[in-house]
Amino acid sequence: MNFIDGSLFVENMEKLVITAAPYGPEWLPADFPEDIPVSMDAQIQKAVDCYNAGATVLHVHVREEDGKGSKRLSKFNELLAGIREACPGMILQVGGSISFAPESEGEAAKWLSDDTRHMLAELTPTPDQVTIAINTNQMNVCEQMTAADIRGTSLEDPLMLKAYQEMTIPAGPAWVEEHIRRLSANGIQTHFQLANITQLNTVERMMRRGVCNVPLILTWVAIGGGFDSPNPYDMANFVRACPDGSVLTLETSMRNVLPLNMMAIALGLHVRCGIEDNIWNQRQTAKMTTVEQIEQLVRISREFGREVANGEEARKIYKIGTFYQDADETLARNGFAPNRKPGQVGFTQHT
Repeated sequence: MNFIDGSLFVENMEKLVITAAPYGPEWLPADFPEDIPVSMDAQIQKAVDCYNAGATVLHVHVREEDGKGSKRLSKFNELLAGIREACPGMILQVGGSISFAPESEGEAAKWLSDDTRHMLAELTPTPDQVTIAINTNQMNVCEQMTAADIRGTSLEDPLMLKAYQEMTIPAGPAWVEEHIRRLSANGIQTHFQLANITQLNTVERMMRRGVCNVPLILTWVAIGGGFDSPNPYDMANFVRACPDGSVLTLETSMRNVLPLNMMAIALGLHVRCGIEDNIWNQRQTAKMTTVEQIEQLVRISREFGREVANGEEARKIYKIGTFYQDADETLARNGFAPNRKPGQVGFTQHT
């Protein structure tokens, strides 16, 4: 992304898109009973509350009635239908991991099989987005957590902690290309969840081969443990690598969330918050609900002078429903240099 003169003036920025992640699959309901919805009605109401607070994208996971993360696609269908009816303006973004929570004590936290994850393209009603990881990768979501972060939660249990420390993301090239093909065929936008620049490079190469003809709507996930760290140097490197046609959201975990989101607001990027990412206020004197986190970002952004996008505006910014015909159009629209034509020498550029 190029930051030319005036890029940091709010009148030259898109309105802020806030993604809410209120379902927190790594936590048990007892970890934050005031804010972890369990019944289907409560999960639907949580989406409505997030939208009313200012979030226009909802990162969707779903729980069973016993409070455990659901791995049943029928439960996702039920939740999506309920949210569509109760909150039609919200962009529904299904987490491509489905539920990575361990099903029983001592069991590993893991993503489901390739075939099961492909079935996310068949969800009814159709979500607007499904998130996708690129390249099989370690996902130790606990690596940068402190003792105070997990004090009093289920992650104090050594077996639970180990389950998440050892989690990996299965995302090999054959599965990724097929998954994007299936999502696109069903009108579902691919939302890239990327850990580092090498994964962004893989996405670019897929686009150059014509197997990924979609807008580059992505999140930089800076959680450590196999992913980048949430520091300004890693962030700046990733932002600089993103082409100008991409739409970038920043994500991290625990008390890094607010500082990184403040930087995103100031840079004209977009933000994500919610108890899936963090359950604490900055002083760690109390837990902070997803709605409180959204309201905080709305206040900060408006104080900065940057307005928050409504549902219709967020759909335009996120290019919901947009797909491209071929590699040439995909590269041009996303802001990548064109492919080299036979016999062409030197650097390539769009005319």
